[in-house]
Amino acid sequence: MSFDLETAANPQDLRRVAIDPVSRVEGHGKVTLLLDAQNHIHQARLHIVEFRGFEKFIEGRPYWEVPVMVQRLCGICPVSHHLAASKALDHVLGATPITASADAVRRLMHYGQMLQSHALHFFHLSSPDLLFGFDSPVPARNIVGVAAAYPEVAKKGILLRKYGQEIIRITSGKRVHGTGAVPGGINKLVTAAERDALKQELPQMLQWAQDSVDIAKQLHAQNAALYQQFGNFRSNLLSLVRADGAMDLYAGVLRARDANGTVLFDGVSDQNYLDLIEEEVRSWSYMKFPHLRSLGRELGWYRVGPLARVQNCDFIPSPRAEIERQAFVAWGKGDLIHASLAYHWARMIEMLHAVEVIAELLDEPALLSGDLLSSGTRQRGGVGIIEAPRGTLIHDYQVGDDDLVTHCNLIVSTTHNNQAMNEAVRSVAREYLDGQELTEGLLNHIEVAIRAYDPCLSCATHALGQMPLDITLLAADGTVLDRVQKSPDRGITRDISSAIGLEA
Repeated sequence: MSFDLETAANPQDLRRVAIDPVSRVEGHGKVTLLLDAQNHIHQARLHIVEFRGFEKFIEGRPYWEVPVMVQRLCGICPVSHHLAASKALDHVLGATPITASADAVRRLMHYGQMLQSHALHFFHLSSPDLLFGFDSPVPARNIVGVAAAYPEVAKKGILLRKYGQEIIRITSGKRVHGTGAVPGGINKLVTAAERDALKQELPQMLQWAQDSVDIAKQLHAQNAALYQQFGNFRSNLLSLVRADGAMDLYAGVLRARDANGTVLFDGVSDQNYLDLIEEEVRSWSYMKFPHLRSLGRELGWYRVGPLARVQNCDFIPSPRAEIERQAFVAWGKGDLIHASLAYHWARMIEMLHAVEVIAELLDEPALLSGDLLSSGTRQRGGVGIIEAPRGTLIHDYQVGDDDLVTHCNLIVSTTHNNQAMNEAVRSVAREYLDGQELTEGLLNHIEVAIRAYDPCLSCATHALGQMPLDITLLAADGTVLDRVQKSPDRGITRDISSAIGLEA
């Protein structure tokens, strides 16, 4: 049997099956399978089908607009983009380090974001598959079904997310698309009343976060064979770590391990990410494919996010989460854990860690008083890297003397995981679908594999230079005024005559 991610032999003889759209993820994507007459799968691909172009239309805007603009990439993880952009532009202003108050407020905002996003993904988007089974009836396989069958589980998920959203509102001004972080620092502090209100709910949140880890562990224990096998393939890992090797989701240095756990590089400054990572564009997806330069395209792809972070760090600097990390690592019996479903367990460990960090930050005096902004010698550019809920997020800007952005490069978490998600699709298709009569439940296996990575497809659609583009300009009465097409083979062409037929 021929089974290849990039090419399929004699595609004209194969049948095409599409999962369009992939459900319960942020953004729009589809999966295509090419099958022969015996239902053997010859090709499996995850396609990102929307293009948004943030990297280009940010160019020419004043730098101070950017931390607010880039949030519009996503309604689920706007805080991550808000903070990554602010961190990058701190370097442009020479505002490094930022003040103690700015650091405390930003960190509180970020860990509130980690809490709400992890709760949303695990309870709202993934728990229906995990609690009911991948082949369970479609009408029940959703958050409403979870609320009916497991009301206490649903309640914990909803209120954990609500608490995280309240932290975001307090620190950034709004639950979605706030303005709390600015280049050089922040624009507001936390009041004593706001802090006290958050502290009042902390014991309950801590208990529910611990319960969430226990749910994930129990699912792995009850379904050990499935969870160890499903979407299991070896890969490199990449994340930020603190200088002493601890997990740090807000700042740190870059570290990568190979599939066996050997450290490939460590202690690399975020400003030097381009020395490590190269991006590639492929013709069938709007999402780019990054890889480690030192290993090349074939061997250099990697995974980011909870599964990478929990295993790439040396320890988690909060007691409960560190105990759970050690239990997680022990499950691998001396080897790195590469099974895709283990993302859920690692994600809940991070959520517990986020609550513990929030508890520490709420005792930080700098939250309530101190300088908001710092400044220094103006620079031409800067890089901001943060560990977003889905993984390592990179914002890279160049700014001219006129304060306008001249260059923007974004490598978002889901882009880092692009090859890994395709490998997961390929692995699950080969293991569960090959040679079978396809059913909705079997096709959902592929969606389950994708959802394990908590992809934000909206954030990840920034490929340049290779995808075709067709723009038609219409007058108010529908008359075609102009048509411009761009394709990899023909370049840019203008053809009004071919557009006339579009009027009808």
